[in-house]
Amino acid sequence: MALLDNAEIRNHFPATGNMLYLDAAHQTPLSTPVRAQLDAFYDQAQNTAGPKAGWLARIEEVRAQLARLLGVGADEIAFTKNTSEGINIAAHGLGWKPGDNMVMLKSEHPNNAYAWLSQRSAGLEVRQIPEDKKWADAETFAPYVDGNTRAIALSHVMFHSGQRNDVESIVELARSVGAEVVLDAMQSVGVLPVDAGALGVSALSAGSHKGLLIPQGLGFLYTAVGTDVLAPTYVGTAGVANARTDLVAGPEAVELRPNAHRFEIGNFNLPAIHALGGALDLIESVGMPAIAGHLLSLGDRLIEHLDRLGIDLVGPRERERRSHIYVLALTDAAWPLYLTEAGVRLSPVRGGLRVSFGVYNNAADVDRLAEILERGLRTGRTATAA
Repeated sequence: MALLDNAEIRNHFPATGNMLYLDAAHQTPLSTPVRAQLDAFYDQAQNTAGPKAGWLARIEEVRAQLARLLGVGADEIAFTKNTSEGINIAAHGLGWKPGDNMVMLKSEHPNNAYAWLSQRSAGLEVRQIPEDKKWADAETFAPYVDGNTRAIALSHVMFHSGQRNDVESIVELARSVGAEVVLDAMQSVGVLPVDAGALGVSALSAGSHKGLLIPQGLGFLYTAVGTDVLAPTYVGTAGVANARTDLVAGPEAVELRPNAHRFEIGNFNLPAIHALGGALDLIESVGMPAIAGHLLSLGDRLIEHLDRLGIDLVGPRERERRSHIYVLALTDAAWPLYLTEAGVRLSPVRGGLRVSFGVYNNAADVDRLAEILERGLRTGRTATAA
């Protein structure tokens, strides 16, 4: 796939002119379309105290945009605070009983792991398993699932390696034993095409401050399953189907919304939802296939440089198992400071230095990073590759 001619896109991200920004897996810099939506919201709030009906309508417009990106219906999307909230909804809401088990990789992000580990005191067995190769698939999980397995939880793309796990085969395995799959899509939505419905997962959770290009504080949960599979832990007016217009909670039985909206408890993050609309406009204007192809092509270029420099890649090299994240096996403590002084923004992670691309990066960014790495190796400012 060809690289995007993304000069115009880069102009929307002023941070790209101030540093070599390679940290999209941490968060993405603010773009002008997103800033414009935030400014418009705050102008309304300041000058008119907010058009409430208009703001509520905007929530549904952005929800529909997000649903289109995910290939699902708007009634299958609930807005949350972040990825962790969505995963906790699933961990608490699945109808498991003491003696049931769930399975996840030992290497999962702690915000995924803790949601499940906290359920052990209530009788859920949590099986944290090793990875058998540079990505996970059904064969990875098969030895650890049985008739009491209630859920498999995993990340679509792993934050510490960039590996793209084989969700489809894992879903097939889960179905064979009657288990549900809960997917953390924080590092894939907005980066790779994600058809949530086609994946077949019971729940998919993500935040919006990485591939979806807005500041922290907004996430979403996708689910198409009913309350018999996934019930809310908390209930508010927004999630009740028979709430009265006079806002009096009467003695009648509470009827939950039959769709994902039952998980919403009101007081939406309105500025962030407005911002998300601007980000989705930008993403739609480029197209997810083009964005994914661009990011993978940047990875191709980076791997060529790494091979020339003798620097190992922690994650997989296969294109179909990669993402926008590339972890360089450089573990000497001097590297982060050296790169910071050279104007490079990235993140140290478990296995080395994490380079993560956004739609605003280009080939020149990759080449510049390679020059900086080569200089570091040549001058002895840092240790050689691990």
